[in-house]
Amino acid sequence: MTETLVRYEDPAPGVARIVLARADKHNAINPKMIFAVNDAFDRALADDSVKVIILAADGRNFSAGHDITETVEMYQADMQERSPRVSGWSGFNEPETHGWYAAEKEGYLESARRWRNISKPTICAVQGKCIAGALIFAWVCDIIIASKNAVFSDPVATFGMPSVEWLGHPWELGPRKAKEFLFTSDSWSADEAHRLGMVNHVVELDDLADFTLAMAQKIATKPSFALKLAKEAVNKTLDIQGQMNAIDAAFYLHHLGHTQNFRLFGWGMDPTNTPALATVPKKPA
Repeated sequence: MTETLVRYEDPAPGVARIVLARADKHNAINPKMIFAVNDAFDRALADDSVKVIILAADGRNFSAGHDITETVEMYQADMQERSPRVSGWSGFNEPETHGWYAAEKEGYLESARRWRNISKPTICAVQGKCIAGALIFAWVCDIIIASKNAVFSDPVATFGMPSVEWLGHPWELGPRKAKEFLFTSDSWSADEAHRLGMVNHVVELDDLADFTLAMAQKIATKPSFALKLAKEAVNKTLDIQGQMNAIDAAFYLHHLGHTQNFRLFGWGMDPTNTPALATVPKKPA
């Protein structure tokens, strides 16, 4: 039986809703889910009646982040099987750094870049936990609506990594709070995220879907071309400020962290500070 990873909905005229549908696994993200989301975005882009796209999730939590139960080999195999691809990268099954870099570049960096630049306005509705790789899904959207129980964190410094693959942190939080967020691995509330400007609105959990849809419907009353131009104007401003170059540079450092961990532990993350990962064998010296 094929697992349903993503659901596509038409909740109102002019609005498409993409729903992460892996609630039993807290919407943990694997390559198959990434490509299912990408296909759903393609469907919304191809439909000229759709003017606004909502990204939401089933269950208690928006997403627990990367599905770390998958091995590197499983991850790379998923990437290799994908056709068409999101970007022009290849070599996912090559050994060592070559294959791992290619797989993560395609699956996390280039997919995020593509979704960030989708011409139609996007709104992310976040409830519960939004951890590590899940931040990428939220941050590439134009607007974020969070329920009061939403909690945001990027704990990967605990795993020996500088950040997730998409370093949106300085742009979303400002440089000093970005450093605190990364250095401490603390979880921050929806109210704190709103205070810092990362979240547009905080609402009751029961109101999250309706509030998000109402905003999407309001935006959808505007001329489609005007919306696209407004989005591109803001994104180009960020580009001129260096956002994309900074995110690319941070991705290289991300893989330097992976390489160090592979050399020390035979795995992409450092398991020594995380009991759940402590059984991962170290690579022989």
